[in-house]
Amino acid sequence: MLKLLSAITLMFSFLMTGCASVPTAPKEEDTARKTFAVPTSDKAGLYVYRNSFIGQALKKSVYVDGVLIGESSNKVFFYVEFAPGEHKISTESEFGENDLKISAEGGKNYFVEQYIKMGAFSGGAGLKLVDEKQGKENVLKCKLAK
Repeated sequence: MLKLLSAITLMFSFLMTGCASVPTAPKEEDTARKTFAVPTSDKAGLYVYRNSFIGQALKKSVYVDGVLIGESSNKVFFYVEFAPGEHKISTESEFGENDLKISAEGGKNYFVEQYIKMGAFSGGAGLKLVDEKQGKENVLKCKLAK
């Protein structure tokens, strides 16, 4: 029983304090994306970021309309543009994917926070649409992922 408790404690500590990393874009590209330029009227911009204390050791895949845009870690963001309309943003969770559907208008940027939630066996991820002010504040604390 003591070994099991020690293993659980060690795993929880790793999930809470470890740090995963992913390749990041050059500083110039990161800086350019942080100007939050508005896309043209035939495109919508999407920032997906992760800036959380919990689950720093975890990497989680992020998809837009079923296409992988990258693997996230803490303090990174992605930027993609797509046509206006309905879109599905997805991330992997403990037992499958979590999806967020958004209706995007052209000429606007959208901000989605990926967050980690503790699961029974490992951490899962969730997504939520956030307002522009909160999104910009958090993206500025992150680095652009490749």
